[in-house]
Amino acid sequence: MKKIGIMTTGGDCSGLNTAIQRIMRGAHLRKWRVFGILDGTDGLCTTPPNVVELTDENMPIENARLSGSFLHNGRADAENFATAARKGSLKAFNKKLYNAISELKLDAVILIGGNGSISLAWAHRDIYRDVQLICIPKTIDMDIPLTDHTIGFNTAVEQLTRFCDQLMLTARSHHRWFVVQTMGRDCGALALNAGVAVGASAILIPEIKFNVDNLVKHIKNAPTDYGVIMVSEGITLRGHSGRPADMISRKLTAAGISNRTAFPEHTQRAGDTTAFDRILATTMADTALNAIENNETYVMVVENCGKCKTVSLADFVAAGECVADPNIPDVKTSNAYVDLDDPLLDTAHDMGIYIGEIK
Repeated sequence: MKKIGIMTTGGDCSGLNTAIQRIMRGAHLRKWRVFGILDGTDGLCTTPPNVVELTDENMPIENARLSGSFLHNGRADAENFATAARKGSLKAFNKKLYNAISELKLDAVILIGGNGSISLAWAHRDIYRDVQLICIPKTIDMDIPLTDHTIGFNTAVEQLTRFCDQLMLTARSHHRWFVVQTMGRDCGALALNAGVAVGASAILIPEIKFNVDNLVKHIKNAPTDYGVIMVSEGITLRGHSGRPADMISRKLTAAGISNRTAFPEHTQRAGDTTAFDRILATTMADTALNAIENNETYVMVVENCGKCKTVSLADFVAAGECVADPNIPDVKTSNAYVDLDDPLLDTAHDMGIYIGEIK
């Protein structure tokens, strides 16, 4: 009988609990036992390791729709790869993780994480040398290479769209513009998709340079005197500092355009999981379990054109734009960004949305 460990790491998002529950269900049908590792790598640093065996009683199907992770994603004050590197104890930290996995006598570990977590798993893959390591991509940023979708992204787009829908009503009442700052780090996918969905008048993302004077002109010439300007948190404005939404707001105010800023913040990570993300999580869970049956290891599940498969973690790293981790020596994070050939950019432009100086 195989023993499978699951852990969720990095930021939380909707769809994690769906993936966990579906992995448990599929594993039980195979007569395997499933253990949830609590708080990600934190749970492997306790004595004994902090795990819980997953059953239909403690992971019922009706709870699978909920956001967040019932396994938790780690504590801010706990030792992790970055803090261990700063203290010069990274080797000892890795050994602690390896010993915990060995103590649990796991046959496989399914890591559900973002591009940082998966990049770390590959960089420190020796930790998992005695088990099968299967990674499932989740992030609201959609910054993971090789996959068309990640768990949590669709729900985040829906959450952000609903947030802006409500702002649009008060914007209309007061003849006012709302500058909405989205999450996404250095990737503008969340801002772009939600911006098109809500009918934003402008969408500013890190991948595309913009001219603030042209932005102001565009807003002044808009067919309405209200609306939403979607600003990804990763944009910069030369000569200015502070939050991106505040920087843009100040420019609009200086031009005589009535506006307010709005920060949906962590509501983008919340909300009941959409049907799309539930189906994606289920399909990715099934693919991960099949990979274990096929004796695969050091692989990541991806979805392309509606079909899931596995790719090697080496290919995942090679396919992205690798950026050195400032906190962990010799570790690079593999990143994906909005492709400038993305047809959604053409759609936005054709709909009269200002998206910068690309067109």
